[in-house]
Amino acid sequence: MSLHKCQEEWEELEKEFKQLQETHKVYKQKLEELNTLQSVCTGYINKHKRRLADLRSSLKVHKQSASLGETDLIQQIDGTIKERHNVFFDMEAYLPKKNGLYLNLVLGNVNVTLLSNQAKFAYKDEYEKFKLYLTIILLLGAIACRFVLHYRVTDEVFNFLLVWYYCTLTIRESILISNGSRIKGWWVSHHYVSTFLSGVMLTWPDGLIYRMFRNQFLAFSIYQSCVQFLQYYYQSGCLYRLRALGERNHLDLTVGSCDFMRYICSVYTLLMLEG
Repeated sequence: MSLHKCQEEWEELEKEFKQLQETHKVYKQKLEELNTLQSVCTGYINKHKRRLADLRSSLKVHKQSASLGETDLIQQIDGTIKERHNVFFDMEAYLPKKNGLYLNLVLGNVNVTLLSNQAKFAYKDEYEKFKLYLTIILLLGAIACRFVLHYRVTDEVFNFLLVWYYCTLTIRESILISNGSRIKGWWVSHHYVSTFLSGVMLTWPDGLIYRMFRNQFLAFSIYQSCVQFLQYYYQSGCLYRLRALGERNHLDLTVGSCDFMRYICSVYTLLMLEG
């Protein structure tokens, strides 16, 4: 490249740099405006919630001595208030909020709210893929430990992987909840319990009792991984159809109200087989 061309290239870069500075300045201004709007919306929502709570309390008092026509009016207002809270829930999914106790302990006071639908869905999709890939890895690990690798060291590696997996799930699910996902409480709670129990398995000293329980635990892990693998494909197909019909949110997971009973039935089946 000749000196003349280098000079032309430099002049072009200078123009682009000045344009970049102007664009970045506008970007920072928009960020300030966005932060202001977020604070205003959060304040309005909190104020509206307090006023609705006061109104609902007053309606409960009046309902005791209301006439038939007044009772219908009170029920109508009460139903609208419930719908309003659902609207607030959807609004708050796009507004920064304080993290719960668990996220504060793990991440600190970091804003985990994703602002666009595309970012929310991408994070949820990554969560589902993470579950699928780790389910396959845990299935292979459980098979290897059950039938091939009869060593305490490999058991500890498998149990450590379980602890890490469930810990990561609880963090990711807490972030999804902060972004408006309606994850069932029992689903998150059973992952906390699973983290604790996996930690017990990891720290359990080697001995006769451990050896007696080990094979049953690994058999259960194989069975559970197979069920979760099949469940993922079945539920992902169901969710796809429901989303296409507009009946489910894009942040809903591949678990439903029927999955808990299916999970319990699978556990009982395994216990009966082991018995």
